[in-house]
Amino acid sequence: MLDAFTKVVSQADTQGQLVSNAQIDALLAVVKDGAKRTDVVNRITGNSSKIVTDAGRALFAEQPQLIAPGGNAYTNRRVSACLRDLDIILRYVTYAVFLGDPSVLDDRCLNGLRETYLALGVPTSSMATGVLKMKEAAIAIANDRNNITPGDCSSLVAELSSYFDRAAAAVS
Repeated sequence: MLDAFTKVVSQADTQGQLVSNAQIDALLAVVKDGAKRTDVVNRITGNSSKIVTDAGRALFAEQPQLIAPGGNAYTNRRVSACLRDLDIILRYVTYAVFLGDPSVLDDRCLNGLRETYLALGVPTSSMATGVLKMKEAAIAIANDRNNITPGDCSSLVAELSSYFDRAAAAVS
């Protein structure tokens, strides 16, 4: 897991080259967008409980068989485990947004998660649906212009969206 700066310097060092002007310009863009990233991450983190709870409610309303007797999320313990996993995925998505790099999400959260769910009998398509429901809420929060650093956030929102899509694909 490398931040953008370490990754650029490490790649240049490995190739025995100096950091190029284009790479420096890209790093300057990361710095320029840093305040927006921080704002978006703080907003999502501040609303994480609501994002996860609402995603869980929407998932269980859409797929009530999950919480019915005999369902995969039947009993409070299993519902709690589902919400806990959604919260962990959301946390790592925010780490990826803050760093501007999905490697932390992949390395620390998603690698092997699908296989674990399959071994435990967790319905992976339902988990993917839950992740996509969190995506909707997080994007709505990121697109709210109140108390956000002024400027175009479309690329940041697209990046945020891609991390949720990556997580949903990894578990489905």
